Amino acid sequence: MTGAILTINAGSSSIKFSIYAPGTDPVEKMRGQVENIGGDARLSIEADGRDKHRYEIGKADHKRALAAILDHADDGLDGGVAGVGHRIVHGGTDFTEPARLDEATIAALTNLEPLAPLHQPHNLAAVHAAIEAFPDAVQIACFDTAFHRAHPWVHDTFGLPREWYDRGVRRYGFHGLSYDYVSSEVARVAPELRDARVVIAHLGNGASMCALRGGASVTSTMGFTTLDGLPMGTRCGQIDPGVLLYMLEHEKMTPDALTDLLYRRSGLKGLSGLTHDMRELEASSAPEARQAIEYFVAGIRQELGGLAAVLGGLDALVFTGGIGEHSAHVRRKVCENMDWLGIEIDKAKNADNAMELGTGQTRVMVIPTDEERVIARAVNTALTGSS
Repeated sequence: MTGAILTINAGSSSIKFSIYAPGTDPVEKMRGQVENIGGDARLSIEADGRDKHRYEIGKADHKRALAAILDHADDGLDGGVAGVGHRIVHGGTDFTEPARLDEATIAALTNLEPLAPLHQPHNLAAVHAAIEAFPDAVQIACFDTAFHRAHPWVHDTFGLPREWYDRGVRRYGFHGLSYDYVSSEVARVAPELRDARVVIAHLGNGASMCALRGGASVTSTMGFTTLDGLPMGTRCGQIDPGVLLYMLEHEKMTPDALTDLLYRRSGLKGLSGLTHDMRELEASSAPEARQAIEYFVAGIRQELGGLAAVLGGLDALVFTGGIGEHSAHVRRKVCENMDWLGIEIDKAKNADNAMELGTGQTRVMVIPTDEERVIARAVNTALTGSS
């Protein structure tokens, strides 16, 4: 096979990318991201683990951002592009496996934009840009919701009239590419946990938790949209729906204003009044920063107890995501006084971000996620016909 595999993970203001050489297990050659799309965008590229190269690319939309990636990543693409893999946040009820992107698939995914307004339009903008740039390449969509589609009905529905479930109002769960990768890594590095009861905490600007049994998702803290569950960088997390009714009816908020509040001005940023960046909050002496972190941790601990109850016990807790992988403070506070769940951690190992932290009956691990590798593997399968 000739040509590289390009993976694209497009957000509202950024595009992360990786370039892989196809093979039995694709080998990463280069990775990077464009930040601040919509403004004065910046591109950073890291090849073969070397120091990053940084480029100022000026005003850019997603099409211009992808063009800048191709301009500066030509060393990794010198043999052309055989396949492009895209992270698509929402696959609805129909997309349970990676899918080839054609006109019908793109139309179906466009219809799901109201279910993921902060993500889906930007995912698809990158799809259109990639198809234009590589018209002959195989284009594959990989879905954050697919990992959760086998949930038991009781964890897939809301307490609404059943007609709404049939119309697609159900608990989809997200971060599925991350859970897919991390669960496979748990099975690889700790085979004894392959069939175990595991909770993975994907903690970052977007945050959720997933209960797994035998590597399969049983339930997740996110529901119909990416707003539900844990508080996040700028998203509110779990909230009494009566609050939203009050804001609409009595505060006369418009749907657009409410969307902006819930998606962009809440969470750690809203609670602290300072920032959504956990590193900055941990460094701050402001009491509001401390309270925002405490609220974040309290949400994780509450969900952990509920997920362990669903599983009927807990064999391992795994931290991943930007905060989960790097914030020793958050991990320590989450695990504090959790010996009733068999969770105890070594403070020195925690401070060093070691992979194995636990000293109690329940394993506690830190495993870096790699959503791009999951996407690359799906593209490689499409190109080779292997599984």
